Amino acid sequence: MSLDKPYRVIISGGGTGGHIYPAIAIANALKAADSRTEILFVGAEGRMEMQKVPAAGYKIEGLWISGIQRRLTLDNLAFPLKVISSLIKANRIINEFKPDVAIGVGGYASFPLLYVASLKGIPTLIQEQNSYAGVANKFLSKKAKKICVAYENMDAFFPGEKVVMTGNPVRKDILEASNKREQALIHFGLQDGVKTLFVMGGSLGARTINESIASNIDKIVNAGIQLIWQTGKGYINTAKALADKLQNDKIKVFEFVYEMDLAYAVSDVVVSRAGALSISELCLVGKPTILVPSPNVAEDHQTKNAMALVKDNAAMMIKDAEAREKLVDEALKLLEDKSRQEEYRKNILKLGRPDAADEIARIVKDVISGKL
Repeated sequence: MSLDKPYRVIISGGGTGGHIYPAIAIANALKAADSRTEILFVGAEGRMEMQKVPAAGYKIEGLWISGIQRRLTLDNLAFPLKVISSLIKANRIINEFKPDVAIGVGGYASFPLLYVASLKGIPTLIQEQNSYAGVANKFLSKKAKKICVAYENMDAFFPGEKVVMTGNPVRKDILEASNKREQALIHFGLQDGVKTLFVMGGSLGARTINESIASNIDKIVNAGIQLIWQTGKGYINTAKALADKLQNDKIKVFEFVYEMDLAYAVSDVVVSRAGALSISELCLVGKPTILVPSPNVAEDHQTKNAMALVKDNAAMMIKDAEAREKLVDEALKLLEDKSRQEEYRKNILKLGRPDAADEIARIVKDVISGKL
């Protein structure tokens, strides 16, 4: 991507790792294409992007914005003020930074930034990660130049002529996970030749998955398998106390696994929520997977994400309400079933799109240059 002048790009959104890491992957692809590209992130104050983005080497501005709670709270009463404040600050950020394009990746900060950008005539691009589009992105799509998607049939939500199938961008280290098994064994202190289960609930953890593991931990110990258990912040103390009581060196408990490439490399079976980023990563590493969709997301989109894999026999799904009873038993069965593992592995790999970040970077260039 050779430019006459450095392009200036705002990337807005965040809230969870599922929004932040694809955004960083897009930024990295833009920088790789031309190191002069100037990038500013806009996130929500108090959310994890305010730490993760600077750690990746990028500047970020925060908006005072959050979602609407399902119950009456002070935050809900303050919501109109937050929206007005965020629109005013988004306008100031855009006036000062003067972007050539604004990219929205989902999350609270995405809407005010893209809305103001579209009013000011700045080209906008949406990166929709899920198989079911939310209200905000559907509204923003009316003015967007392009909508980059990861699932088929997204023209049910967006103008068909604007939709481009790119897949979800993931970190480069994930793409290289298959070559890191020996490194992963050393990193996690695991034994070669022992079946390994990797359990994760997303960047914020998942209560049902954690409780399913905890209440069935004796079955896991008796099966003699190795467990990498990412709990999230809210459950780490409970899980650590349980692991200490067991005194079993095959149970490895973490609040958050930063070395996801190594966790994937060493695992035989993965248990995961059905967030868009997790699914995109699993498609690239080709891991036999049991998905437990979160029921606490808008429009039940995680179930729809999971069903996109289940219909192609690329993964198994267990409902959240059934997980405490079924999850561990099904995970242990899958660990023993080599033929089903291979079937899942073969089919999930067909769904991976390793060049998603580079493809989105190319589309961004074409949007700025007026080709799209």
